[in-house]
Amino acid sequence: MFDVTTLGEVLIDFTEAGTSDGGMSLFERNAGGAPANVLVALQRLGHPTAFIGKVGADMHGEFLRRTLEGEGVDCSGLVSDPAFFTTLAFVALAPSGERTFSFARKPGADTRIAPDELPRDVIASSRVFHVGSLSLTDEPARSATRAAISLAREAGCTLSYDPNYRANLWPSPEAAAEQMRSVIADTDLMKISDEECTLLTGAADPEDAARALVDAGVKVAVVTLGGSGAYVRCAEGGRTVPGFPAEVVDTTGAGDSFWGGFLAAFCESGLPADAVTLDDAERFARMGNAVASLCVRGRGGIPSMPDRAAVEALLP
Repeated sequence: MFDVTTLGEVLIDFTEAGTSDGGMSLFERNAGGAPANVLVALQRLGHPTAFIGKVGADMHGEFLRRTLEGEGVDCSGLVSDPAFFTTLAFVALAPSGERTFSFARKPGADTRIAPDELPRDVIASSRVFHVGSLSLTDEPARSATRAAISLAREAGCTLSYDPNYRANLWPSPEAAAEQMRSVIADTDLMKISDEECTLLTGAADPEDAARALVDAGVKVAVVTLGGSGAYVRCAEGGRTVPGFPAEVVDTTGAGDSFWGGFLAAFCESGLPADAVTLDDAERFARMGNAVASLCVRGRGGIPSMPDRAAVEALLP
């Protein structure tokens, strides 16, 4: 039994790492991809997880599989396909730790998973089924995502959704909004960033955006607010949950680590999504804030996901 299973992208983040003696930019290879980051955060907090997706049968795909398996993630649903190259993302870091992305994904292997490649037994054995939005950009991954959501619903899973808007992966903001909004009605637990509010809901204010998501059927909606923490909302109402002070080194994976912590606390509560109170949601978000604050103090992404002891030392 898996606490959380995800479908989506696992890819290489080539992150800026100084310059060579000749003054040329150097890039460090790291495992990345939002759904994979969420799982590693959960694994380090003691929760069994599984990943569903596709990589190339190449050196990068082998590295990604080794990395996830080394963290304890079940990879029986990770397909290695010799017909496509593992997706690559080149990440430039600003002095603030914020990132810009350039993708080698035309197509990347992550977009090529098909509905008939889904491991139904893995989905059926999951308490929470989680997806992002990068698997909605292209076919056949788009159809695979929707088929997996249907299978998860049939199996009684709680549905989790964390869209990540990357403008250069969509033909237009309008196309992105249409596809990214298309799975909201199936979602129980959903996180967006403050920068994604308008795109996902039409409302720029985080409180209004969270309210719109709950009105659309989401049981618990969360808007992350950067260093200010997160705003949570359920049927009972909403409130802001302050973050933890942190000197930001690298924001890569910060939102993913937050959601890993949030889902860990949700799983530990034993509650169904529709029974989560505002106090419960606040507690889940505090866990997420703690995990995220520890992640951004390090190298970012999977290398910086904290363990349980570090998180509990930060929480009161």
